Amino acid sequence: MVVDFESEIKDLEDLNPDSLMRREYMDKEDRQENILRPQHLEDFQGQQEIKDNLDIFIKAARKREEALDHTFIVGPPGLGKTTLASIIANEMNTDIRMTSAPALDKPKDLAGILTNLSENSIFFIDEIHRLKPIIEEMLYIAMEDYEIDWVIGQGPAARTMRIPLPHFTLIGATTKAGSVSSPLASRFGINLHIDFYNDEELARIIKRSARILKCDIDDDALSLLAHCSRGTPRIANRLLRRLRDFALVLSDGRITKSTVKEGLERLGIDDNGLEKMDRQILRTIIEYYNGGPVGADTLSISVGEAVESLEDFYEPYLIQQGYLKRTPRGRCVTDKAYTLLNMKGGSHADEGFLF
Repeated sequence: MVVDFESEIKDLEDLNPDSLMRREYMDKEDRQENILRPQHLEDFQGQQEIKDNLDIFIKAARKREEALDHTFIVGPPGLGKTTLASIIANEMNTDIRMTSAPALDKPKDLAGILTNLSENSIFFIDEIHRLKPIIEEMLYIAMEDYEIDWVIGQGPAARTMRIPLPHFTLIGATTKAGSVSSPLASRFGINLHIDFYNDEELARIIKRSARILKCDIDDDALSLLAHCSRGTPRIANRLLRRLRDFALVLSDGRITKSTVKEGLERLGIDDNGLEKMDRQILRTIIEYYNGGPVGADTLSISVGEAVESLEDFYEPYLIQQGYLKRTPRGRCVTDKAYTLLNMKGGSHADEGFLF
């Protein structure tokens, strides 16, 4: 592939990849969340099959003194994709550069980062499904041949320059694997799919986080909090920090089962981990659309929530817990949702129109 940077690129030294690095983005995140991130595979709770395979791949790459094969991480938000990328870098004992796909606006942005990577280092792209086609095409050659081509100058004076790159590992993370083009997805040698965590795994995560945050939590409170965390470590840690606040102000600072119940009630979260918006989504489908089916666009307008939020955050958990199902004609609630909301109905036929 030949990329025309025209007069924008005079020299690779003029490119400043630091402006695109995720370190600026990380400064905006909750710093406590970074403190709670595990640094090594042995500290990463759950996903045992993924950890066992990664351990082998990493050890083999280190024995060969080569870069790890390009890695594709798929999973819902908050399950540890970014954390796992940092762990891989730590286990490989190498540098890691992080950015997100929307930050890579022009080919020169990607070129600036690639040419500043060190040998066998990690390059992490979050939300890789949002890459522009011209950036994807540039990545193809970089991933396979560790080179990039570009054109310098214009018209008759234009000339092509091939720039060699150090061997590196590209780690791409996405919540929408189906939105990643086949040519790009096929170039990843390692594919990892992170699933939701069970209550036992979440309890271990919360216990570790509580130890780091230096807060005491009872075992029964631990179990209840894990059950209400939607199978997601990010939510578990967020709830733990909020319940620590309730315990500190309303009691002696120890998180008990009663503290968890009162705190979750104040936060609008029920014993099943459902928030107000979850219940509103189910209630809207029942009251306005007779239980469904209803299309995502119409539903998002009805509840005042973005389609992306519905599809990426609310729907996966509601479907996983059996309150909602998708049909070719749209979303339908299940009998379990009627029971949850104490509403009459259920056992309805999946008939109707896709709104």
